[in-house]
This record gives sequence, structure tokens and C-alpha cells, in this order.
Amino acid sequence: MPQETIKKWKERYFKTKSSADMEFPYWYSREWFENDGEINIVRRAKALKRAFTRLTPSIFPNELIVMGKTRNMRGSYPMPWLSGSYFMAAHDQLYKDALDCGKLSADKLTKFGQGGGNVTKSGNNVISIAGKFGLRKEELPMLMEMVKIWKGKSVEDIGHKYEKLVPQYKQKEAIMKSLVCMFDSGYTIPQGREVMNYYYPLQYGIDGMIDFCQKKINEVAGRPDMDRLYFYKSAILSLEGVKTWILNYAEKAELLSDKEKDSERKRLYAETAERLKWLSSNPPRTFHEALQLCWTFHIAVLNEDCISGMSPGRLGQVLYPWWKKDMASGILNKEKTMELLECMRMKFTELDCFASMGVVGGVLSGNTFNNLSIGGLTKDGQSAANELEMFIIESGMTCATPQPTLTILYNEKLPEEFLLKGVQCVKTGAGYPAWVNDQTAMDFLMRNYGPEGMTTQDARAWAIGGCLETSPGAWMPLKLDGKTHWIPGGSAGATSVGVHFISTPKILELVLFNGMDKRTGLEVFKDHDYKLKTYEEVWLAFKDYFSQAVDVLCLCNNVQHDAWRKITPPIINSALKPDCLEKGKDIGQKGSRFNATFNIEVCGGINFVNSLASLKKNVFEEKNFTLEEMKDAMIQSFGHESKEKADFHSKGERVKNAEQRKWIKIHKLCLDAPKYGNDDFYVDSIFKEWEDWFCAMCGNFISLYDKPMYPCQISVSTHGSMGAATMAAPDGRLSWTTFADGSVSAYPGTDKNGPYALFNSATVWDHSASQNSQLNMKIHPSVVKGREGSKKLLEIIKAYLRKGAFHIQFNVVDSETLKDAQKHPEKYRELMVRVAGFTQYWVELGKPIQDEVIARTEYCEIA
Repeated sequence: MPQETIKKWKERYFKTKSSADMEFPYWYSREWFENDGEINIVRRAKALKRAFTRLTPSIFPNELIVMGKTRNMRGSYPMPWLSGSYFMAAHDQLYKDALDCGKLSADKLTKFGQGGGNVTKSGNNVISIAGKFGLRKEELPMLMEMVKIWKGKSVEDIGHKYEKLVPQYKQKEAIMKSLVCMFDSGYTIPQGREVMNYYYPLQYGIDGMIDFCQKKINEVAGRPDMDRLYFYKSAILSLEGVKTWILNYAEKAELLSDKEKDSERKRLYAETAERLKWLSSNPPRTFHEALQLCWTFHIAVLNEDCISGMSPGRLGQVLYPWWKKDMASGILNKEKTMELLECMRMKFTELDCFASMGVVGGVLSGNTFNNLSIGGLTKDGQSAANELEMFIIESGMTCATPQPTLTILYNEKLPEEFLLKGVQCVKTGAGYPAWVNDQTAMDFLMRNYGPEGMTTQDARAWAIGGCLETSPGAWMPLKLDGKTHWIPGGSAGATSVGVHFISTPKILELVLFNGMDKRTGLEVFKDHDYKLKTYEEVWLAFKDYFSQAVDVLCLCNNVQHDAWRKITPPIINSALKPDCLEKGKDIGQKGSRFNATFNIEVCGGINFVNSLASLKKNVFEEKNFTLEEMKDAMIQSFGHESKEKADFHSKGERVKNAEQRKWIKIHKLCLDAPKYGNDDFYVDSIFKEWEDWFCAMCGNFISLYDKPMYPCQISVSTHGSMGAATMAAPDGRLSWTTFADGSVSAYPGTDKNGPYALFNSATVWDHSASQNSQLNMKIHPSVVKGREGSKKLLEIIKAYLRKGAFHIQFNVVDSETLKDAQKHPEKYRELMVRVAGFTQYWVELGKPIQDEVIARTEYCEIA
């Protein structure tokens, strides 16, 4: 159980709705337009400074770590300088323009959870935006005014203006409207899926960072490459804004202390005020101060852009020097450590990301993917696990919340006690920690960043950015009390921007129907000219269409991200990342140490592979039915009900006339065809061929930073929305239903030969060729009871990762509980499940994702 103060905090959180307000956008926009004609990056810094200094501070009772994105506990706000189309009124012509170019296609097919903190409907004095956030009606006119003054000037609008110059742009529109691709990343979530670096404020404090920038200005002013001058000036302005923001909270804490009658609360407020005053200028002296400063800069970065997946990285190793010192001196003990860590968990759980419904619901499921990595290796290759990380795991059990999720960077040097602690946490049903292969990740990093000078030592500093993105790190020399401690931190910008989620089953559908999308009536691709008389022709046509999609999406994405880095350059995040301060260049100008960070993401790969296996066997080898008969059955969803009534795991009702009996027969043959996850060479060889081709072809496409792109294979929540846009498939999946989750998870119910057969199927390809892979398993709690159950679970984790696999994670829950929670959500407010790289409260998930989690194979034996 959490500490009593944390328990009350959590109760308060459960009663709180996701809220949006206009305070930050108003002051940012006002300052921006008052500085027309200023150097753009300096103009942005002035706008950020004004917005930070005008944020209203809120401190809630018993908070030991303070400050938030806005004055609301679950607060966020729109950023019309990035994008505005998704929160305009439906009757507004600007909204209709957005629909015409396919920007909002995912929004229309996304379903949010109806419970928890989501504001899914407007009512009383509150307007629902993006199906999640509540905005007071009196603030709506200001929102619409902000949208209109940014019309034609936002990243979205400027990017759209110039992406239309890409020769294949019309094809890109059709790709977005048909939901072959989930969303544009250039203006939706341009930062994130990366690891924070807290080194500079921890080592130098805010005043020290400002002094550093001022010295650099003296060096570069009037000299060639003058952009450095403007970067340093913008960094100073932004840091001054953060400094004032902290001091405003200190003043608020003093005011509360003066008014408070309870002596204990009075003391806490006074201590908070003193702590914040110190940190507004200086580096931290204690563990508590260091944790507060890390949190402050974390949300400062989140406030400068629409961001998901800004991970704290290996925070337990970053903060360990202060923690060890304070434990030795008696300032800290176990109880105080746990209380602070539980406070940290609550603060991260409060975070919201304001974006479109297609992104917040269809991709994030309301989560913000703050991933805290533990374990791994030190700079010199020894186990990096420490005592503080044991407390971090413990706090994830006593204060089970979705954020921050935990990931163990597994290697053979980690102590057994540490690993069993991780297993103990998994068994609580929290869905974390996930387990990732340290060596597989480092092999990927060396392959991808070696050309930029990465060494094996550098690779050891990596961590997970976002839900499951392998992200490069750096070792930073922290000096504390006369000793040097090498602490890890992020060393690149967003490692998952680029082509965001191509639906492989949808591409195959378009191959079979010669480029036509039956759902929308659009021609997405030109006639591929293959007769599809052989399996090989189907595969060739797929590669052709897939390559066309990647090509045009890469080109348009590069345009969008160029607009982003020119209009809203990242300043605060850049001031934290090596080597931006040293170079005088922000992340968008390749100031980071590593810059090969653009990827190509896919969804539905297992359904696609199973469909190829079915076509190969049923149509081309055994000739059980013709391709035309297959297509006809797909159009009719094998005789099942319409998409309005079809359920993910139901068989539906069928009218059994002669024609529909034929569709039923075809459906059975499709379901009986070889399925991935059973150690079956027939389908696994197809899976390997797909993976080998996909991982290699990504390098043929070049990012905005003139670097080869790389593959990324996670589903997040896109398998729900993208499934909703895809008709029935040759693998037997029904129309408009959810795809398999992850990238190497079996389609629910099709893995019938046990976990080790699934592991053999999953590892027929080289996982280090991709930024990630993702395997979710659902295990009945009875299987892992007691210490023997813990050892069994740890053994299968080791067995899988020793095969070279990258990732595995678990839901330890029985399906009956989930079914009851779906019927009676009010009884399960605290129930959490693992979706695909993240944990979320059950009641805040949309029904398509809930159905998919329920339908996953439930293992009742893992020996």
C-alpha cells in the first residue's frame, strides 16, 4: 500500500478530469505576435519565456514534489502554433478543409474509453475536445480566436502548403484518407520517444547554464555561423522563463505556508518554498532537490511542444549519487525514499498530451509513455543496477500507476535478486516492468549510430525512449562532493519521428483490389499490372505498393519536420542535450550528438503474414478457392454482421443461404491455414522474408537530417483504429476488427503450442536489425504463484531474450476479471492492463483495445 498521503493524492486524482485551459497559449501567442520581425528562434524564446512566467502556480495538499504543466492536476493545453484543425467546430470551414486533405481520418475511427478522467462528451459548462479534454465554455472563444490568428502560420499549415509541392502528394492524401498511414508526425507530436538528459541543470544549476550561454555569446557574436548567437540568446531567455516559473511556485508555497493552520502542512509548504528558491539558481544539494529539479525540467520540455514519450531514462542511476550521500548522512531513510518515489509516480501519472483524437486515443490511449529504465550496464560494462532502483521497483508496486512505466534493460550481469524483484512487480498485474535485451539494443545502436562515431561505451548509456524506442545515450561526468560519477542521459532528439504506422494488412487489401479502397471508394495506388496468378506476384505487388507509400510519406514528412524546426525550434530540450550547448545548435539543426533518428513504423504485421500464408496455401497451392472467391468473401466479411455490430472476439450471426455457406467454408479454410506463433516453418519462413526485406528497405529512404531511416515495429494502440479501417482478410480476421498487437505477438487465440513455440516463431529474424520488436503475453495469475512461480516466469524471460529477442511484457490477469470490468467499470477504477509498450487504466481504454486484450491467448501453463 502507498503512504497515507499518497493514497489521498490518488483518490483526488481519480476524481479529476483531463482539463485544458488557454493560459499558456494566450501568453505565448500574445508575445509571439508582439515580436513580429524578430529573429525566429529568439521570437519563440520570448514567447516561451512570457508563457512560463504567466502560468498560475497550483500546489496541492501534501505534495512533496510540486509544479505541473498547467494549474490543473491533469492539465494540458492546445498549441495552435503547431496544429489547430482537430479542435475546430465541425461546422467551421477550416475543419472541413482538414477533412478534405485526410488529416483527421484516424479521428473518425478512434474510440476513447468512456470512464476515468476522459471528458468524452460536452455538458453543462464544459466542452469536450478530442474526446478527452474538458475546456470551460467561456474559454472556447479564446481558443477559436487563437486558431484563427495562427491560421496559415502554424507548422501544420506551412507544412501542408509545401508538402503539396511533392509530386506524389495526391497519393499521400489518399493514403491518409484510407488510413494506410495513421498520422503525420511533423506537427502532431514532433518531439518525444526519446530520453531526457538532466545533467546540465544538475551539475551547473540554471544560473550556471545561463552564464555558460553568456560566455558563448561573447565568443561567437559577430563571427561566422551567426545562428549560434541566436541559439544562445534564445536559451538564456527560455531559462530565465523557467527560473521565474520556479520562483512563482516558491512564492505560492510561501503564501500557503503563511495561511496554513496545520503545523505539519505549514512546515512542508515552507520547506517547498526554500527548496524552490534554491533550485531557481543553483544545482541541487540533496536527493529531494535533485528529484524536484529533474521533474521541473521534464515538464519544462513538455511545455514547449506537443510531446509523448519523453522518458526519464535511467533516473535511478542519475540520482544515485545524491541518494547514497543522503542515506549515509541520515537525511534519508527507506520510508522517506519510498514517499518521494511514490510522489514522483503520481506526478508522472498526472501528465496529459493535448493532441487530436486519432493521436491521443488511437495511438496513445491517453498515455504519455514516460518510460523509466532500470538495470543495464555501467560505462565500463558492469551491472548498473543499484539499491535505489530496487526502491523504484518497490514504489511501482506500492503505488501502482500507469506512469512512469518501468523497463528492465536485461543482461546476464544483473543480480538475481534484482531480477526477481522485477518479476515480483510483474506478478502484481501492473503490466510492468517490461524486459528488453541490452545486447540486442546495443547491436542496433552500433549499426545505426556507428557511422556518427558511437562507440561500445557510448552504446551502454542507452535507455528506452517512449513506450519501446531504443534511444541513444551518453555518459556525463557529474561532479559531486569531490567525486566524479558517470551518469547516463539522452543524446539525441526524437527517435521515433518519420512515417508513423503503415498498415500492412491494408496494403495487402489494396494489392488484392488493384489499388482501390472499398471502404472509401478512393484509388490509393495505380493499377499494379500484376495478374496475381502466383503467390510471388502478390508478394511483388505488395512490395511495390508498400515502397510507394513509404516514399511519398517520407518526402512529405521531411517537409513537415522542416517546417517544425524552422517555426518552433526546440530550445529547452536542446539546452539539455549534448552537444547542443557546445555547438550552439538546436536539435533541429543537428546539434545533438546523434542525429540518425527517423524511422518507418508499421502495424498489423502478424495479420499480414498470416494472410500471406493463407493465400499461398489455399489459393495458389491447394486451390481450395480462387482469388476472386477470396475477395468476394472479404467484401462480405465471410458472411458476418456489418461493422457497426461486429465484435472483436465474437463470431457474429450469419444468414446461411447457399452463397453465404460458401463464405463460411472459405472462412474456415482461412482460419485453419498455418498461423504464426506455433513454430511452423511454413508461416515462419514468410515472416522471416517479410522482416528481412522490411528492415533492409528502410535504409533506402533518407531523413530530413540526411541519414538513412530505420524500421520501428510497435503497435501502441494503432491496431484498433487501423483495424477499424480494414476489411476482412485472408487470415480469417473479420472486417473492421482490431489487428494483433505489438509486432511479434500472435493474433489472439492462434498460438496453440505454448510459449516456447511462440518464442521460436518470434526469433526467426534478427531483432537487432530493427529499433524494436514487441511481444505481449497474458498469463493467468495461478501460473506464477509463489517463489516457484516467480522462478518459472524469470526462466521463460531469460529463455526468450537469450534467443536474441528484444522485448517481452506480461499481463498477469484472468480474462473473466477483464470481462467483468468491461461490464462494471465503476468497480475497477484502479485496474491496469498492459496494452502495447505501456500500461493504462482499464476504464480509460477504448472498447476495441479492451476487446483485443480480453481476446489474447491466456496461458495457464508456462513450463
